Amino acid sequence: MHLADEAATLQLGKQLATILHPGLTVFLYGELGAGKTTLVRGILRGFGHQGKVRSPTYNLVEIYKFSRLYLYHFDFYRLNDPAEWEEAGFREYFNQASICLIEWPEKATGVLRTADLNITLTYSGTGRIVKIDAETEAGKRCLAHWQSLKLR
Repeated sequence: MHLADEAATLQLGKQLATILHPGLTVFLYGELGAGKTTLVRGILRGFGHQGKVRSPTYNLVEIYKFSRLYLYHFDFYRLNDPAEWEEAGFREYFNQASICLIEWPEKATGVLRTADLNITLTYSGTGRIVKIDAETEAGKRCLAHWQSLKLR
């Protein structure tokens, strides 16, 4: 799907928030500046977050709480060794009460579980192309639900 600008990326994030539920892990791929954090900002807005959304590049994770849901926004760009992930205690964040959104998941290869959804953003002129793939049954159900909502 083509995203013309930042507003379209935010809108896609809001739409994705309607299908994301606790227990999901989402990997976000793309070059620097491709719109990964902007997409997360849209997802957070879709969940009702009104505050600032910071990229967790330096502290590796930003935590957002919505009622009984925890949303963890990871950015592993500065992760030098996948063992750092384990040492930081991040494994406990991946549970049935949370949604984990991970930028630069390839930096933690071997320690992360399989993503339910993979979202890839690539440059296309001044816009972006986004590709969303499901890797698990839970991810496939999310995409099927999204398709049914788009058809209404």
